[in-house]
Amino acid sequence: MTDTQIKTIDDIARLAGVSKSTVSRALNDSPLIGSETKERIRRIAREHRFERNDTARRLSLGQSNVVALVTYDYSAKLVQASPFALELMSGITAGLHANGYDLLVIQVSPKDTDWVARYLESGRVDGFVLMSGNCSLQHISTLMERNAPFITFGIPAGRRGYSWVTGDNYTGGKLATEHLIGSGRKRVGFIGGSAKLVDVQDRYAGYVAALEDAGRAVEPELVVYGDFSPESGAAAIGMLLSVAPDLDGVFVNSDLMAVAAMDEIRAHGRSVPDDIAVVGYDDVALAAHTDPPLTTISQSVTVAGRMLAENLVQLLRTGVGANVTVPAELVVRKSA
Repeated sequence: MTDTQIKTIDDIARLAGVSKSTVSRALNDSPLIGSETKERIRRIAREHRFERNDTARRLSLGQSNVVALVTYDYSAKLVQASPFALELMSGITAGLHANGYDLLVIQVSPKDTDWVARYLESGRVDGFVLMSGNCSLQHISTLMERNAPFITFGIPAGRRGYSWVTGDNYTGGKLATEHLIGSGRKRVGFIGGSAKLVDVQDRYAGYVAALEDAGRAVEPELVVYGDFSPESGAAAIGMLLSVAPDLDGVFVNSDLMAVAAMDEIRAHGRSVPDDIAVVGYDDVALAAHTDPPLTTISQSVTVAGRMLAENLVQLLRTGVGANVTVPAELVVRKSA
């Protein structure tokens, strides 16, 4: 048999006098194959300059080595503009690359569930990463019914029983509010993302706990919700200033909203932090370069992205999922 005839694992198996599966395991460094047999098979492969066809191998195993990040048509613009989403995606990509996987970003409709079967049955992807703030419970149910490998960032309301990575939102909300109270602020507002999100609810619970620990009552007029967009941050602080002119501190549920809120505060003739102290959330790279630099809660966004990737790969390889809570940490800068 000449070198040009050594094209497949079958050819190596015939030369080595072993089965095709033994060759495959040896080339993949399986512990099921003895070291002597493994070395003999590898030596034959080297001598005949054998190169595996990884595409064919993935097809034979039913694997694409691609994971899909699911975005939704109504949220695509916000995701594209969000430093948080981009930093999370960067972490996911790095974690997948380290494990031999690629990332595909797909856009689906909130009312459509056919995409689950479409991407799985075509073999285009092996699993999915979802953002809890966007995914619907119908999509979660469809994924679980089809036994599709997936993981979420954040915890969607309702059904459980799947893998997720989330930040410690309760602690983050408490740390942000405690810092504002501890710096002498008397009336501290809360600007949330969507009130239906578990992450936002937990941040609000931390805000309430910090007020209560300080012997203060929650003032409903100081609580406003947006949708994480900068426009909603500006609108929310405008509402707070109209009902509470003596507002002197505010906890904002995202850095992007907080930056817009600071601009709006200045537009109302107030200064940050002299008149109103501002604390954001996420600690995206932009936060250190705003005017003034933003005090915020870090939940290590890129680390969370890597954990999403690594835990999904673990689920794909072993069938065992994991749930991870990323610690929250106060990062003090000049805005508070």
